[in-house]
Amino acid sequence: MATTTKTKATHGSGAEGAWEVPPEQALRVPEGFDLAVFDRASTPGFTGDKAAGKALVAQHADELSELQERLFAEGRSGGSRSVLLVLQGMDTAGKGGIVRHVVGLVDPQGVAHRSFGVPTPEERRHDYLWRIRRALPEPGYIGVFDRSHYEDVLVARVDALVPPEVWEARYDEINRFEAEVAAAGTTIVKVALLVSYEEQRARLMERLERPDKFWKYNPNDVDSRQKWPAYQEAYQAVLDRTSTDVAPWHVVPADRKWFARLAVSELLLDALRGLDLGWPPADFDVAVEKARLAAT
Repeated sequence: MATTTKTKATHGSGAEGAWEVPPEQALRVPEGFDLAVFDRASTPGFTGDKAAGKALVAQHADELSELQERLFAEGRSGGSRSVLLVLQGMDTAGKGGIVRHVVGLVDPQGVAHRSFGVPTPEERRHDYLWRIRRALPEPGYIGVFDRSHYEDVLVARVDALVPPEVWEARYDEINRFEAEVAAAGTTIVKVALLVSYEEQRARLMERLERPDKFWKYNPNDVDSRQKWPAYQEAYQAVLDRTSTDVAPWHVVPADRKWFARLAVSELLLDALRGLDLGWPPADFDVAVEKARLAAT
């Protein structure tokens, strides 16, 4: 039986920097959600400003790190649980920043990060979920998908890579797949980072104006931008059809980078807290080992 030491469970105190509504509730996609009217510069549920948001991330960093270490220790001691953070969003939505500034708060040895781009020849020879299954986090790990299996109902749909009847069937296939993953012990945290059309243009232009950002620019980003309405329609379908009880979607406004990072850090923290993690007990006689060590 694991030894449990409770960690502080708070989302901020006082009027400034507090969550008026718990982040899991404030950000979870509601029934009837309309992507067309969603304010992508908003801060749902949060009453503070940028300074307060950054302070709250720093305040919770130690707890996030400790809970990740407990999860890793549990996995090394025969546990079966893990966490999977799915980051999905248009180009410039801030997925990389989330990985650096949020996931970067924990020990990298307990993180399994994967980014899914164009399938390799080997991956094309298999079902589209084959490469996803191979990348699922092992027990004790936080897995991070920078883009994910949802590319197969987003890019595949918008660019007509497969017939409509094929991508249409994938929504239910994905729901079944995620239910299986959750039943096997993985807590799934799905985040849709939603950047506005105007902010995306500004971020792409910045990449073209700064030599230190050239490496981040891809001409294909403009090609995708020209298909913005089709992508918004595809994202709406994803949110409508694949937000389930075991793997709900959370919609995070991404125009304010500080808020997106705060929101994801809080969602990840909530997921880890929900596991009620303790420290694995010793599988040896502590007193005997102390005596043996003292005798050396």
